[in-house]
Parts: sequence; structure tokens; C-alpha cells
Amino acid sequence: MSVIASAHAVRQRLRRVPLSVIVVSILLSVIILLAIFAPFFAPADPNNQTLLARLKPPGFSYRGITYWLGTDDLGRDLISRTLYGARISLGVAVLSVVVSTLVGVSLGMLAGWFRGWTETIIMRLVDIMMSIPAILLAVLTVAVLGPGFLKLVLVLGLTRWPRYTRVAYAQTLQVSNLPFIKASELAGAGAVRILFHHVLPNIAGPILIVATAEFGLMILMESGLSFLGLGIQPPSASWGSIMSVGRQYLERAWWIVAVPGVCLFLLVFSVNVLGDWLRDQLDPRSRSR
Repeated sequence: MSVIASAHAVRQRLRRVPLSVIVVSILLSVIILLAIFAPFFAPADPNNQTLLARLKPPGFSYRGITYWLGTDDLGRDLISRTLYGARISLGVAVLSVVVSTLVGVSLGMLAGWFRGWTETIIMRLVDIMMSIPAILLAVLTVAVLGPGFLKLVLVLGLTRWPRYTRVAYAQTLQVSNLPFIKASELAGAGAVRILFHHVLPNIAGPILIVATAEFGLMILMESGLSFLGLGIQPPSASWGSIMSVGRQYLERAWWIVAVPGVCLFLLVFSVNVLGDWLRDQLDPRSRSR
């Protein structure tokens, strides 16, 4: 009976999920799976050049190989490069969100818990960082440090932490006044234990919402930097670098820009829709409306 009741509860919850959320969840899952298992789904080596097949339209066949989405300026299969580019774009976005979350949440909790000069220094630093456009700061930093996967992750992660800090700071101020936190203090629990065992679980919801929104932004920033030549370098493929090459041949080979551009749109759109729905679920005021 408990299994039947659990299945019934799951069906009831699924019925309350909007169709749009289900569709974008499936779409996002497909994109992630294709990116993770790109070596199995890619029909060819993404860096294999066939100059006699360069700039060929979708459906072109050469020596028994069909290029279903066409080829680029060096005759490389666009499907393969798009799939491998998805791995890099998603990898940079995920790791950047992890870095910015760890830095921002830690500083926000420290500022909200210890207050005093710790709060003043951290929050003034946040104000300074947020007064500088993130994309401009990222461009300047990459121009100094140079391009590369790990450098791009660190640059993006360390330019977007202030938003997490502000949210974690505000939530920590609220949670720190709750009775069970005061009880933990009276019981002799240290600051580290209270912050990570009591405060962090209670502020995880708003942090998760911010991370969802930032994930889509990280994908766009990575693509923008790669488009400008400051991100992932050839021969490695990312959606931004593929579109950067394709802009030179836009009139005669539009598919080089269209394929990664559509994938980028679908990915960011799916993440934003899920983020909006998640925010509504975690915000009691939104649920009541």
C-alpha cells in the first residue's frame, strides 16, 4: 500500500508541473546526455579536416560519409564539432558556477554571521565588484592571463561571486536570529559547525535559484569570450568559436552559425525556464499567487 500511495503522490505532483517545464527538462536532459557521450554520438572526429568537403551544406555526402548538418571552412563535420563544443561550454559553465558559489556563499555567510569589520570589508568589496560590468572584467582578465579552459573557469567564477555573496549575506542575517541557531550557540557549537550544519541548509533554496540563473549566464559569457577569440582556442571546439568562424562565411555557409546558435538558444532558454519554475516553487509568495 505504501508503494501505491507513493506512486499516486508522484503522479499528483507531476500533474501540477507545467507542460513547458516538462518539455524543457527533456530538452535539457537530451543536450546534457549528448554532450557527455559526444564520442559515441559524434559521426566523425571533430578535428578531422577534409578540404574537398569544406563549406558544404547539410546533407552533403563525400566518400560514403554524410554530413547531415554540413561542414565548416576546413571541411570538419559540424555535428561532431557542435557535440564536442557542448561538452566544453557545459563544462566551463558548471565549473564556473561551482567556483563562484563556493567563494560567494562562504563570504556571504561570514559577513552575515560575524558582522563588524568582517561585514564591512566583504560587502564593500562586493559593491566594488558589482560596479564593474562582469563581461568587461572577464575580458580584461582573460586578456592579461591568456586563454585556456581552466583560466576561463577561474575568470568567470571569480567575476560572478558577488551576487551569491549578497544573497547568502541577507539570508544568513535572517537565519542567525532563529531560535534553533541561538540554542546551538548556547549548547557550545562553534561558528563553523553552525554555519555549515545549520545556516547553509536553510539558505540553500535561494542560492540554488541564483545558481540556476547564473548557469545560463555563464554559458553566454563563455560563448561570448570564445566568439571574441579570448576563450577556447582552436582546434578545440566551443559554440562561441564555431560561430566566430562562421560569421566570415555567413552569406554562403549560414549553417555554421545557425547550428551552434540554435543549440545555444535552446540550452539557455531551457535553463531559464527551469530556473523561473524553481523560483516559484521555493518562494511561498509565488506559490500563494
